[in-house]
Amino acid sequence: MSSEDYSKRPDHRSTDGAGKANNIMRAIFGIIMIIVYVGMGVLLLINFFNWGGDWAWTRYVVGVVLVIYGVWRAYRQVKGIDEYI
Repeated sequence: MSSEDYSKRPDHRSTDGAGKANNIMRAIFGIIMIIVYVGMGVLLLINFFNWGGDWAWTRYVVGVVLVIYGVWRAYRQVKGIDEYI
């Protein structure tokens, strides 16, 4: 086959029909997960769950990690990096 034959072949990776629905659902799920990660991180940082005692430091660590990961996911969502993973 020549290079012209390959350029005339249909691309099966189009975003018609089910592909568009898949992209929309992926975007909605991504936004929900960003809200969950950042929200849980903030709730831990403000001590919403009343953690105390010797393990109180863990809420700071987990809260900061969740907020950072939520911001990272938001960045990937906006830049479209998740589409290729």
